[in-house]
Amino acid sequence: MRVYISADMEGITGLVDAEDVQPPGRDYERGRVMMTEDVNAAIRGAYAAGATSVLVNDAHGPMRNLLPELLDPRAALIKGRPKAFGMIEGLTAEYDAALCVGFHSRAGVLGVLSHSFMGHEIEDMWLDDQLVGEIGMLHAAAASLGVPVALLTGDDTACAEMTAWDDRVSTVAVKHARDRFAAQLVPVPEARAAIESTTAVALGRIPSVPTPAERRTLTVRWQSASVPAHLIAIPGVERRDDRTVVVEGVMLDLYRLFCLYLRVATAVTTNPPYC
Repeated sequence: MRVYISADMEGITGLVDAEDVQPPGRDYERGRVMMTEDVNAAIRGAYAAGATSVLVNDAHGPMRNLLPELLDPRAALIKGRPKAFGMIEGLTAEYDAALCVGFHSRAGVLGVLSHSFMGHEIEDMWLDDQLVGEIGMLHAAAASLGVPVALLTGDDTACAEMTAWDDRVSTVAVKHARDRFAAQLVPVPEARAAIESTTAVALGRIPSVPTPAERRTLTVRWQSASVPAHLIAIPGVERRDDRTVVVEGVMLDLYRLFCLYLRVATAVTTNPPYC
C-alpha cells in the first residue's frame, strides 16, 4: 500500500498564531518540530496499517518547514518550492490513499488560522457552485486521479469542512477553535496518539473514490482587483467582475492552473497573510 501525505501547518497540534507558522515568527522553529511530529504520528499509523511506502509533501507556505533529521526515515520527503502542483506535488494515480495532516478551514470560516491558500488575498472560491478551500480542492484533485482521501487532521472546523465534502473521511481534531487565533488544545500526547491510531484504522477501511465530474468550473474572488487584471492574460480565464475570475476545465488542470494563479498573485501583491 502506497500512502501520500500532504502536510500543512495551521492545523498542527498546539499551533494557533502566525508567529507559530511563519518565519521569522518567534515560535516558528518550535512549530516546525510540532509539525514534524504530527506527520511522524501519521507515518507510524500508515506503517502499522501495512504501508509499503510513504511520500510526504511539505505543503505549507515556504514548503521548507519539516525537519528532515526528525522525520521518520521510512518516509520520503518533497521539500521546497516552486512546485507545479503545490500542495499535491508528487501525488499520482499509483497511490492507494492520501492523508491531509495539519489542515485548516477555508476563508470566511471562524477556524484557527482560516484562509484559502493566500491569507486574506483570496476572499472566496467556488468549485462549480460549492464554496471551497484547500480541503475541497485537494479532495477533488485526488479524486480526479482516482486516489481516495482517507484522513484529515486539524482543528474542529477543518474536520467539519472535510466531513461536509466526504463524510467517509476519518478526521482527528487536535484543537477546538475559540477564534481565528485562539483554540482549546488537545494535550499533545493525546493528539499524537489519536493521529497515529486513527491513521491506522482509516487505512484499513479506505473509502472508494467518488466519481469525478468530467469538467468543472473554478471561480475565485480576490481582495485586490489587480490580481484578476493580470490573470486574464492566461488563455481560458475570464473576468466575471473586477475582482472575480472564472475558468472551466478538467480538475487536475484546474488545480495546476490555480497554483499558477498563486504565483501571479504573489508577484502582484505584497500583503502579508493573516492581516
